[in-house]
Amino acid sequence: MKNAIQFGAGNIGRGFIGAVLRKSSYNVLFCDVNREIIDKINEKKGYKLFIKDSESREEIIDNVRGIYADDNNLINEIAQSDIITTAVGVLVLPKISKSIAEGIKNKIKLNDKKYLNIIACENAINATEILKNEVLKYLNDCEKEFCEKFVGFANCSVDRIVPPCDVNSIDVFVEEFYEWNVQKDQVLGNLNIDGMNLVDNLSSYIERKLFTLNTGHTMTAYLGFLKGYETIYDSINDKFIYDNVKEAMIESGEGLIQKYSFNRESHLNYIDKIINRFKNPHLIDNVLRVGREPMRKLSKDDRFVKPILTAYNYGKKIEKLCLGAACALKFNSPKDDSSLKMQEIIKEKGVLNAFREISGISEEEILNKVVKYFNEIKDIV
Repeated sequence: MKNAIQFGAGNIGRGFIGAVLRKSSYNVLFCDVNREIIDKINEKKGYKLFIKDSESREEIIDNVRGIYADDNNLINEIAQSDIITTAVGVLVLPKISKSIAEGIKNKIKLNDKKYLNIIACENAINATEILKNEVLKYLNDCEKEFCEKFVGFANCSVDRIVPPCDVNSIDVFVEEFYEWNVQKDQVLGNLNIDGMNLVDNLSSYIERKLFTLNTGHTMTAYLGFLKGYETIYDSINDKFIYDNVKEAMIESGEGLIQKYSFNRESHLNYIDKIINRFKNPHLIDNVLRVGREPMRKLSKDDRFVKPILTAYNYGKKIEKLCLGAACALKFNSPKDDSSLKMQEIIKEKGVLNAFREISGISEEEILNKVVKYFNEIKDIV
């Protein structure tokens, strides 16, 4: 049986990646800084997956283990693993890179030449590339040469809504839908995992998901926040929010259709499938959670600015996408440092200059549209 290490034992780690690996008969080891979760995993040796959709069911994910992130034995586990996956957040990747590098060094000492594939399953474009660059900082030239031959770093896109679950600290609520696409030519050896799609053109899948699921989900949260809703479910059932979010997804889709020659009808069906996932009454997700870190979500390569620029550069409409960006600029949660910092920048520099700084956008037409919507939001919403 093959060995997998999943960095991040949170909802995505347990409810998506770890579950898929275990169902493909991998020995799954969860690694996390949260000792309570790791202790519970080791105590129970498994957890329940509550799949909530039109028909609800339960699955048991069994025979899993946990390890603390600072456990000295982690590097030995890494050296013996066949696949390493992450769901820690892209900002945490540098923090786990040293352990992975030490594990690779140990693998070299053992002269273990079986392939190791590393896949960062994060909501960021080319997250594995980011992790790879951090890992390589700790390796010398000979060790880097070994990596080129025996360690694959494969970028991916992941999609599954896994909201917080209060039933048990390690049991998880998930939706039926999931998608895990991995760049085929970056994988070493035969990686045969049921539920993982090996694809030739990952960038199209990454941007399809980013421009549709991420854009729509977050815009729903920001509009819901402004209208006083607490959950994504309540927000998307507001006709005004539903209509504007869907229009934004269609605008972003027009850019994708031009860029990747997507079939328009198929992509519109994909949009319908995605937005209807937000209406799942079993998945209660808080708008404050979905909307957190607005400065990252307004950055140049993320879910608002990249689709805006893509559609704009193809001469397509960007009205509702700009409304979404304006709503993001209005997000203000006392528990979210990013939103507090953003509000300080807006107060100090004004909306236009703040958005220019946060987004990296230089096109005055786009900047002015976002500012216009920012100033009109009270009347629109």
